[in-house]
Amino acid sequence: MDIATEYGEKQRAFAERLLAFESTSGDELPAQEWFRDRLTELGFETYSWEADADRLATLEAFPEAAEIDAAERPSVGGVLEFGDPDAGPTLVLNGHVDVVPVDRAAWESDPFEPAWNGDALTARGAVDMKSQLAMLVFAARALHDEGRTELDGRLVVESVTGEEEGGIGAPMAALENPYPFERDAAIVAEPTDFDVVTATAGVFIADLELAGRSAHAATRWRGESVLPHFEAIRRAFADLESERHEALDHPLYEFPVNCPVNVGTVEAGSWASNVPSRLLAEVRVGYLPGESDADVEAAFRERLASVVADREWLAEHPPRFERRGIHFEPSELDPDERIVRTLQGTLADGGFEDTAPAGRTYCADSRFYTEAGIPSVVFGPGSIHQAHFPNETIDWTEVVTGTELVAETARRFLRTG
Repeated sequence: MDIATEYGEKQRAFAERLLAFESTSGDELPAQEWFRDRLTELGFETYSWEADADRLATLEAFPEAAEIDAAERPSVGGVLEFGDPDAGPTLVLNGHVDVVPVDRAAWESDPFEPAWNGDALTARGAVDMKSQLAMLVFAARALHDEGRTELDGRLVVESVTGEEEGGIGAPMAALENPYPFERDAAIVAEPTDFDVVTATAGVFIADLELAGRSAHAATRWRGESVLPHFEAIRRAFADLESERHEALDHPLYEFPVNCPVNVGTVEAGSWASNVPSRLLAEVRVGYLPGESDADVEAAFRERLASVVADREWLAEHPPRFERRGIHFEPSELDPDERIVRTLQGTLADGGFEDTAPAGRTYCADSRFYTEAGIPSVVFGPGSIHQAHFPNETIDWTEVVTGTELVAETARRFLRTG
């Protein structure tokens, strides 16, 4: 079946409407209600589930339940059955509906009014990752419409919430199965440039707070600016990032920086005529599969302590370096898992030269399913270089190719189950 011919306009319209929802974390409900209704119209049997904050808090990666925003954030699954569904495997096709916030002033168009330039689709979520949700839906629908008698099992298309903030819908589905059947494997859609990603990084975020002494700018020598102290800490963390890059050895990580450290926000000072006496920064620390977040945190605290010891003001006014509650665990999948080999076979037969397992320096919901015994590979069109960027854009021809690849992988997985 030619998916582009049979479903092209419907798939484009589906993606456009989904991209129009401003479904930032905590505001996913309208998009999810629309998604569930569309699945029903397309013939899926639908399921919905809410995350339970107390249940999520039992996971090591989550904080106290009171810190988890889980209310009115449903996740949605749509099921299509093939042949004898209980005689074959169940493959989950998972994506997330939440998107990161936007700086509208940095965009050339309205980020929630999808814009086309030929095959280029621009909108918040075009790459990360609502186009991939359209890919998953129509890959499943197209395969089911073929009516192949040799296929047994189920396809489940999921749209989950909260991925960008550590996971809400996916960890809940991993903890408490929302379906009346077991799940055998998953493809978790993310922009991988069609690489077969079997390893994702871990991340924790910490608040760094510094205290100085205010003074009038005309006599700034009477104050103590926080800025030089912050710059010393930033340089020390950058040095540790470089040292970790050189010291750590993982076959799937050969990036310019394998464990990025990023100071994402900085707030300092109150007025141009005042010496800045307070600074608050958010620091994102990445680490590799096999590493302990506690060990990595300890290394950064030790490096911070060395800066403090060398600066009299900091020694007398120690900085606060406090971890956020939720963190992202790293994950690594055995490359011999059947879903990995099946996807690799599809790509090889489709003319892709490099089908080797790959690692990424970002995180994904795949970790929750893999940990729960549901082997999960990360895969999809688009580049991470566009994700979270202004004017986020994907080449729609890649989405069409991805739809064909996912459909073929599902066909092989259900046929050989």
